[in-house]
Order: sequence, then structure tokens, then C-alpha cells
Amino acid sequence: MTAPHSAEGPARGSRLRNLPARFPHLRQDLAASVVVFLVALPLCVGVAVASGVPAELGLVTGIVGGVVTGLMRGSSLQVSGPAAGLTVLVFEAVREYGLAALGVIVLATGLLQLLMGALKLGRWFRAISLSVVEGMLAGIGLVLIAGQLYAMAGLKAPVSGVDKIAGLPRALADAIGDPYARASLGLGVGTVAVLVLWPRLPRRVRAVPAALGAVLLATAVVPLLGLPVATVEVRGLLGSVQPPPLDAFGGLATAGLLGTILAFTLIASAESLFSAAAVDRMHDGPRTAYDKELMAQGAGNTVCGLLGALPMTAVIVRSAANVRAGARTKASRVLHGVWLLLFAALLPAALGVIPLPALAGVLVHAGWKLIPLREIASLWREHRGEALILVVTAVSIVAVSMFEGVLIGLALAVAKTAWEASHVRLDVIDKGAGPVQVYLSGNATFLRLPKILDSLEALPQDRPVELNLSGLHHLDHACRSALETWSTRHSAAGTEPVRVTPDI
Repeated sequence: MTAPHSAEGPARGSRLRNLPARFPHLRQDLAASVVVFLVALPLCVGVAVASGVPAELGLVTGIVGGVVTGLMRGSSLQVSGPAAGLTVLVFEAVREYGLAALGVIVLATGLLQLLMGALKLGRWFRAISLSVVEGMLAGIGLVLIAGQLYAMAGLKAPVSGVDKIAGLPRALADAIGDPYARASLGLGVGTVAVLVLWPRLPRRVRAVPAALGAVLLATAVVPLLGLPVATVEVRGLLGSVQPPPLDAFGGLATAGLLGTILAFTLIASAESLFSAAAVDRMHDGPRTAYDKELMAQGAGNTVCGLLGALPMTAVIVRSAANVRAGARTKASRVLHGVWLLLFAALLPAALGVIPLPALAGVLVHAGWKLIPLREIASLWREHRGEALILVVTAVSIVAVSMFEGVLIGLALAVAKTAWEASHVRLDVIDKGAGPVQVYLSGNATFLRLPKILDSLEALPQDRPVELNLSGLHHLDHACRSALETWSTRHSAAGTEPVRVTPDI
């Protein structure tokens, strides 16, 4: 008896045969997604542990960054997830307000990003001084390194950035004298050494991402040598996801929490959009739509907030790996989120064998890469004012806090720009007889008023003066009033009235 013919079989076969036509870059995107997954896995876990939250929450943010943000329009090849750049800020927020408030902070950050994207404010983040952004990353890197050096030795880090750095010599002495801390520190230092040497290894070895390779080696060394080091605490994916309770939203009425939300929004948005600009320089595909990318980041952070997870940004390390692996469309970043989801669902116990000093070593290496040493040297040679802004921003973040440090950097950048924009030139022509001719050109603002008045008041009181203002591009109210007062006073000395052209 012949089986009845089914239309479903040929239809399914036809769909499979049409896959290459519908997704012409599927093979490249699939391969790239695996590479990005392998890069993201240790970083997601490491950032979560360093932030003082369950390791699984880092995976949740990575999953949302791939599946939610990855599906949205904006930048087609950059990859989002938990970022080392926000580790210090998240740790401080969790310590001060509690883990339950983290979801509220991230949710509010996401909603603000959605609003800013809808108002088309994304492009304005490109106007933020690059020196402030690099100083912000340098400050984050310094605090991250200092804090994770304590974690490498299994010691508790001080609260403030200054105390972290100042306490390092004593912490090192304590670690050397304690066999358990010494073993932990040795494993962390070994992880950093592997990461530094990884680019020099044979190409076949370098096919494995450096962070993953270093963590795998450290994980293998611990049982082989019987090292007494702490490992990641596993709670389970569903057990770690805790949506913020209603009473946690009451903190929105406090100035401190609102300031933290603004800091999250500013730093996450700036880091994501600067990452997008860097990724655009790596490929020839579609350029980033900044407002849409800001909304994509906002949607991802809104979901992360509802799940009580870590905040997300676009991450340059994962994005660069995505481009270098040959990704062609956003399918690669979506698939990387799928692989993270499958790992978290099927192999959660695998996290429990990862040694914490190895993750701390990965973050120490990541923090070092946040410090733009070459850029500082280059700026010092060519634009010392910009180098000063970078250094002051970084030092302020270490000495005060993340939010205040960024505000200090922005204020310094604005002051520098205002000073440079107020450049004014004053030329005096005195032929010995007749009126003294004075020419003002440039931008006359209150910032240059002392210089202008010093020069005018030094003119001879018994000579007529012709003041030519035709070369000025801008004359502010303070300068206008001061010039009128000086003109009246000079004319009152018994000489001819000061001739001003054009009239003030």
C-alpha cells in the first residue's frame, strides 16, 4: 500500500533549499556568532562577579543584548552586553542601595535612553569631548584594576578608589604571608600573563579567544595543583532573575538614586555611541543610525531592568571580534545571544568550576586596556589642554566618584572651549601724531576683558583714540558695557571723544 503523499515534506525541503538565497551571509554570521559567544562568556561572568551580583545576571544581560538589542536597528555589527566600564558604578550602586534597586536604576536608564532616542538626541553624544570620554575610561580602568587586584588575592577591597590604590602595598604584603591568598594571587597573575602573551602564540592557538583560553587554563590548573581558591557561586538562571519589587521604586524620590541613574545613562550612552563610531571604522557596511542605536540600547536596558539584571552597553571588545570574524549582518549578534541562553539553560553547573582569581585577572587586563596611555602621550605633545582634561577626569573619578568625575571633566572641557573661542586680538597703531588707532578682532567676551582693558587703559590720556571694532565676530554684553565706560572716561580727560567704528 502506497503512503499518501504529503505536501509538508516538499514544502519544508523547498524552504531549506531557499535558505542561502534568503540569508546569503548565514555561514559567515554563524561562524562569527560562535566567536563572539566565546569572547562574551567569560566577560559576562567576570563583570557580574566584579559588580557584586550573581554570575548568572551577567549572562542575562548578554542574552538580552544579543536577542533584544541585536534584533533592533541602529548599528548592524556592534555587540551589546555587560561592560567592564560600568563595573565600578554598578558595584557602588549595589553596595549603597541594594541589589533590588539595581533593577530600578537600569529600568530608568533604559527608559531615559528610549526618550533621548525618540527626541533624536543620540547624535549629540558625538559632541562630548573625546578627552572626557577617554579620561572617564581611564578612571574606570584604574579603579577596576585596583579593586580586582584585591579580588585576585581573595581579599576584601576598600570602598573608595583612593583607599583601594593606597592600600595595595599592604594588601600585597598580607597576600604573600598567607598561603591561601598567595595561591589565589598567583593564579590571577598567571591569568594576566597568559592574556598578555596570547597574541604571540601560534595562530591555531589564537583561534580560541584570549579571555576564554586564559580562564580554561586556570580552571584546569586548579584541580591539577590542588590550589585552594574560590570558585564562582552558582545560583541558577531563574533563581538569579529577580524583577525589582514595587517598594524599590520609592527610591526614585531620593536625589542620590536620581544622580546614579543620570550617571548610568550618560556613561552607558556615551560608551555605546563611541563604540559605534569605532566599529563603523572597521567595516564598509551600513553606517550607524545614532538615534536608533540609542533606542536599541534603551530597549535592552529596559528589559534588563525588568529582569533585575546588569546594565548593558555596546562593548568594543565583542564588537571588534564580531567584525574580525567576518560577520556581515546583525544575525551574528542575535545568534551569540542564543548561544549564551543555551549555555545558561543547559550547562549552568559549568560556572561553578571557574576560579574567581582567573576572572579577576581577566578584568585587570580589561581595565589596563581602558587606560589610553598612547593617547595621553600623543595629546601631551600636541594638545596639552586636552591631555590635562583627560588626566583631571581620570583622577577625579578615582578621588571622588564616577558621576562627579565626569561632571568635572565636562566642566573643564567647556571652560577650555570657551577660553579658546574667546580669542581676541588688539592692535595699536601710533604714528606719533594724530589719533591713536586701535583695532579689535576676534571674539570679545568677558573672559578676555581684563586683557582688553589693560591695553586700552595703557593708551596715552592726552591723545585722541579711534577704536575700530569691525574685525570682531562677537561682542558680549560685558565687553560692550566696559568699552562704553572706558570710552566715556577717556573722553572726559579733556581730549577729543573716542571715535568708535562701527557704533557700539
